[in-house]
Amino acid sequence: MKYTLLLLVVVAGLFTSCKDSFEKIQKSKDFAFKHAKADEYYDRKQWSKANTLYEELLTIYKGTKNFESVYYKYAFTFYNDKNYLAASYHFKNFSDLFPNSPKTDECEYLNCLCLFNLSPDYSLDQTNTIKAIGEMQTYVNTHSESKHIKEANRLIDESREKLEKKDNYGAELYYKIGEYKSAAVAFEQIIRKYPDAKDVDYYTYMIMKSHYTYAKNSIPEKQEERLNTVRAEYAEFVRKFPKSAYRSEVEKINSLSLASLKKIASK
Repeated sequence: MKYTLLLLVVVAGLFTSCKDSFEKIQKSKDFAFKHAKADEYYDRKQWSKANTLYEELLTIYKGTKNFESVYYKYAFTFYNDKNYLAASYHFKNFSDLFPNSPKTDECEYLNCLCLFNLSPDYSLDQTNTIKAIGEMQTYVNTHSESKHIKEANRLIDESREKLEKKDNYGAELYYKIGEYKSAAVAFEQIIRKYPDAKDVDYYTYMIMKSHYTYAKNSIPEKQEERLNTVRAEYAEFVRKFPKSAYRSEVEKINSLSLASLKKIASK
């Protein structure tokens, strides 16, 4: 019990000492000393303390030769602490303040990466994803020789896939709630927006399925016309995707459509 109490006292003393030490550094008017300590905290990955000291130094060093290096590390403290919103702002600001710096290319890329990291799950609002794509596309267009181009293009592709997934989620939701005409339109829009998507055959299948279900739920006077639309879509699907994994499902829908049309014709 005595040893436990002694240990607690020692730990508390060390904590107080560290706290006092950091406060003394903050209050110091020796800016070279404060700068050195900020770099020490940075190297130890103590991002919050380094951030605090760099922020104080920025107002002191503005207009001096140290300003660029301090601002660069200041931006990185946010990034390393996963505060991507603040990091994005400061990386972009660094690029504006120091357009000719050898670090500018990296900071412009990291601004894009921060925006990518701010992009939420596909089921949520995708404003940040769209913004990230815009920034990354601008980066790719203006930094063709950058070592980050390959990675930036990969991030663009991933972001577009997320938007596509979001659109597919919405289209499938229309189908699930019985809004079959809206589902068909939504899947058509996906194909127009992402003509090279790997799941184009699935979207085409869902258009046909949505139209078939819409036709079957229509009033008798509209069914023949709408079932003929399904037949035309079947022919187009077979022409474009003869080896699709959805071919058997499409064949079933086509057979059901033919049977319904024959029944209508016999009346």
